[in-house]
Amino acid sequence: MNPILGMLIFTCGGLAGATFLLPARYVKGWAYESWWFIYVFIGLIICPPVICTFTVPDFWNVVMSAPKAVLLRCAGFGMMWGVGALAWGLMVRYLGIGLGLAIGCGLCAATGTLIPPIATGHAADLVKDAAALTVLGGVFGSLAGIVFVGLAGKLKEDELPEEEKKKAVMEFDFKKGIITAIIAGIFSAGMNFGLQGAGVIEEAAVKAGANPCWRGMPVIMVVLWGGFIVEAAWCFQQNWKNKTFGDYAKPSLRNILLCAAIGIIWVMQFVCTKAGEPLMGDLKYISFAIMMASTILFSTIIGVMTGEWKGTSTKTKAYLAFGTAILVVSFCVISFASKP
Repeated sequence: MNPILGMLIFTCGGLAGATFLLPARYVKGWAYESWWFIYVFIGLIICPPVICTFTVPDFWNVVMSAPKAVLLRCAGFGMMWGVGALAWGLMVRYLGIGLGLAIGCGLCAATGTLIPPIATGHAADLVKDAAALTVLGGVFGSLAGIVFVGLAGKLKEDELPEEEKKKAVMEFDFKKGIITAIIAGIFSAGMNFGLQGAGVIEEAAVKAGANPCWRGMPVIMVVLWGGFIVEAAWCFQQNWKNKTFGDYAKPSLRNILLCAAIGIIWVMQFVCTKAGEPLMGDLKYISFAIMMASTILFSTIIGVMTGEWKGTSTKTKAYLAFGTAILVVSFCVISFASKP
């Protein structure tokens, strides 16, 4: 065990989650759906087996040794996450990194805590004892944080002229952003469900000779391949609708490298989440919440640095700061109170 190192690794995952879309600002000449497909192909299809090759001996047989029900469940949650990931990209597109990720991560953490017991018929577990009530309080706290961050976004929309809003976020649209943020926050929780639902694969990886820190890499691969099905289908549908299949016929090394960077940085958030868990001992359950909290913290800083809040009033910035602080504290409460 090395909890300090584990927390640092989770935080690195949050940094990856906050920054992975930054290279997208420099993709030129391709439609949104075209570069998104290249990114998900590299990040979801190519990166996971490459990582497994270097971390888990005979990783393919490790995966195939798992019961089909486990593989289908992980892939199914990956498909659920795939819907959320599509909305995640649109959310950042309409709201920007700072506002978008704060709302999306907040909802994701809340739904990731509430949905599993409700879906499995154990809703009563949410209020069964003091620890459960504390977790529930943390969830409501995160929702309160979302309200303050959302109010900051609404104030921003009211305060700034259209041309100023577009300078930092080219397609800023608060209403579309909120809708996509809700979808992203709810469905993206499928990633955590999938990552935590394949202990049998992790055990097989260790038996095959993998370092315990890397035992979750094959699980990531299965979940992400499920997500790829949804994302690829959407991209091709948009290519057909917008007649943008021609983008693939005019390859750009610059765009491919940028998309590769997006995919590699993106997948690292979940690599860090699973790699840090064995260092935490009984505290491994805090991985997802800490990653979400640090993503919000870094995305808020990036949003300020890239000018997303330039020209807004002190009141608006105060709402943003207060809402972000509530979200981070709430996630810490959820983490430390949800210990089995």
